[in-house]
Amino acid sequence: MPRFLLSFFVFPLIFLTADQQPASTKNYTLVWHDEFDGPNGSLPDPAKWTYDLGGGGWGNQELESYTNRAENARIENGNLVITARKENYEGSDQVTREYTSARLKTQGHFSQAYGRFEARIKIPAGQGMWPAFWMLGDNITSAGWPKCGEIDIMENIGREPGTIHGSLHGPLTTGSASDLTAGANLTSGKEFAADFHLYAVEWDPGTVRFYVDSTLYATFTPDSAGASSAGSDSAAARAGSWVFDHPFYLILNVAVGGGWPGVPDATTTFPQTMLVDYVRVYSAKR
Repeated sequence: MPRFLLSFFVFPLIFLTADQQPASTKNYTLVWHDEFDGPNGSLPDPAKWTYDLGGGGWGNQELESYTNRAENARIENGNLVITARKENYEGSDQVTREYTSARLKTQGHFSQAYGRFEARIKIPAGQGMWPAFWMLGDNITSAGWPKCGEIDIMENIGREPGTIHGSLHGPLTTGSASDLTAGANLTSGKEFAADFHLYAVEWDPGTVRFYVDSTLYATFTPDSAGASSAGSDSAAARAGSWVFDHPFYLILNVAVGGGWPGVPDATTTFPQTMLVDYVRVYSAKR
């Protein structure tokens, strides 16, 4: 999700068909999941999810204030519904902003290193909208960002309705971040917001693979950006470090505005919703 202080390594766009069949999980064991099957109007399970609250831009010039209200995150008809609203609202930081939304995370409840991480999601649409399904290293409170590492399983910006992005963020020795990113496009002018799609990564030591539905569209390794595993004295290590070797926690959010998507305009309608059918995490069978 963070896009600041980045050195980009951009890979070609992959074009997809609208195939809804998920990649096989036969080599994995389900270890954590949320099917969002609680009563309509109920809040997300507090044993699984907590919230980031407030505003301040989140390092990206975002415009929303995140809340823990049912108006911004609730269960409806077997889905988690994250709703971005245009409203004047005083957030937990006592600052009034003109948009609200929600940012849910499993920090303190669940984290895992390696495996398959997937969610079936119908994203919102509109200029300035920025939905995401992503992960941060659970050592963020001690290591900080970007040394904790970040895996963006799915990001979309509203001005690109037919494109999603998968990315890795990690450190450079300068203290800034390197960014490995790839995109996937739907064919024939189709838009991701028109239907549910399955977004996933399969993460092994030294490799992270990105999927939409059944299509593998990117594979990143330490060699992708000239990085190496932590602790190496090689020239590659001096360029950057591969920090994707420890547990990460999950995040779901819808941002409004920011340096990457730009601000909403007259064509953007509110409220906008992201529907999450399920989130599932697997470990590899041994």
